[in-house]
Amino acid sequence: MGIRATYYFRAVPESWDETIIKEIASLGHEIGYHYESLTTCHGNIDAAYQDFCQNLTKFRTILFSFSSSFTICMHGSPRSPYDSKDIWKKYSYKDLGVLAEPYLDTDWSKTFYLTDTGRRWDGFNVSVRDKIPEYQDQWTESGLVFHSTDDIIHALRNPNHNSPLLTIHSSQLTNIIITTHPQRWTNSPVSWLKELLLQNVKNVVKFILK
Repeated sequence: MGIRATYYFRAVPESWDETIIKEIASLGHEIGYHYESLTTCHGNIDAAYQDFCQNLTKFRTILFSFSSSFTICMHGSPRSPYDSKDIWKKYSYKDLGVLAEPYLDTDWSKTFYLTDTGRRWDGFNVSVRDKIPEYQDQWTESGLVFHSTDDIIHALRNPNHNSPLLTIHSSQLTNIIITTHPQRWTNSPVSWLKELLLQNVKNVVKFILK
């Protein structure tokens, strides 16, 4: 559809597929690292940093013939007590030539965040980490809350009904970041139903953890 996106891959077997990574990069999209090193290293920041560096090198080896720009993005790991962004309280990803970490480098005072975490667009209610807590209350008060994709479509198609998305144009918000998870958008009825049931159970667990 002519939309350039960033595809973040985890360094785990169910996500790591070099053929797919290269194919997506060849279409002009950016590949990024969806890191969770502090979780996989059980809270050891030094070990997590080393693990991060090793995986970053692997990504760059695969992508050496594509764009040199590279961003990273924390994987929430809701069942883990560790927040992998805490690695950067001791180390610097900028020293490694990483362009940005969206959670840390985005000006959220000017950027609205939409994510399908929790298999809903208002998943911040149950999300452990995939949210922008310092601004979510402001967005909620402005009516920038959507549950389903149909809610977003309706808001965009009805500009004369005080569409909350259109308030972005008359406020300090100038950008939108949209995060999606591929398995939520399958055309397979079996996979769709599996995701529906599994995510609803996960949401209960995440709400308890939160």
